[in-house]
Amino acid sequence: MNIVETAVSNGSFNTLVAAVKAADLVETLSGEGPFTVFAPVDDAFSALPAGTVDSLVQPENKEQLTSILTYHVVAGKVMSSDLSDGMTAKTVNGGDITIKIEAGKVMVNDAEVVTADVETSNGVIHVINKVIMPA
Repeated sequence: MNIVETAVSNGSFNTLVAAVKAADLVETLSGEGPFTVFAPVDDAFSALPAGTVDSLVQPENKEQLTSILTYHVVAGKVMSSDLSDGMTAKTVNGGDITIKIEAGKVMVNDAEVVTADVETSNGVIHVINKVIMPA
């Protein structure tokens, strides 16, 4: 299963999957890759200010939604064993994310990786507990 199929079958990424569909990124994230996706769970989207998700999935906000979603994607397959404290990675949207390892926890910017190394046919998913926003 590819990244999108894995996210759909998991059941904890309904908001992410809906956002990926609204941004027309299904085909891209189903492509050859490999990709590393830092995937926020539904609760992470629920923690955003009220109305944020509903606003972002509107057609007129597609560019902003795409920017946010591609900020969660890194080209290549990066497993947790490849991560080191203080490293940065260029995201598909062009911005950088910073990895921190503190007290055994892996952080991506200010989001914690709650499940690492979910392997897919075209990359890997690391589940995070917060939506990270580009600068």
